[in-house]
Amino acid sequence: MRHIIFYLFCSVAIQSLCRADVTKLPAEDRKGLQDSSRFHEIHSTGDLPLPIVTLCAGDKNKLAEPGGKWNATDSILDLTLPGRRLIWAAIGGEYYVVHYEHGGIAHTYHVLVARVAKDEAKAKVVWNGMGGPFKDYAAFVDAPRSGRLDDRMDYAQ
Repeated sequence: MRHIIFYLFCSVAIQSLCRADVTKLPAEDRKGLQDSSRFHEIHSTGDLPLPIVTLCAGDKNKLAEPGGKWNATDSILDLTLPGRRLIWAAIGGEYYVVHYEHGGIAHTYHVLVARVAKDEAKAKVVWNGMGGPFKDYAAFVDAPRSGRLDDRMDYAQ
């Protein structure tokens, strides 16, 4: 009987460790992001301001277009291609939500939320995390409730 209780305890503990969670997104920003009617999606890096692209792009300061060529693995065949690719982005006022994928030894999906105030040349990171892929902004808004986003670690852009 003790073994059964121990195994039951272990299975519950493992599930709680594996569940993703959004813990670092400030409540005020979370509320603003949930109003999807104020956001419109874009599907080109050319529609993003340079400070936002820079936050997502990594060392090469380039972000591939959705569906474009990029280095998806750690086996680099073309040094001119970026290691990250835009999936979609959404703009709502000063907020920018960028969903992109990062190649390398582990192919990962990231979401960056940043703000660029009017008359500001620099973007401020509000939140970032891993999860997805999300087909659109509405799927991203629903992701915290379904445990498909994780910000417990400090994910470098």
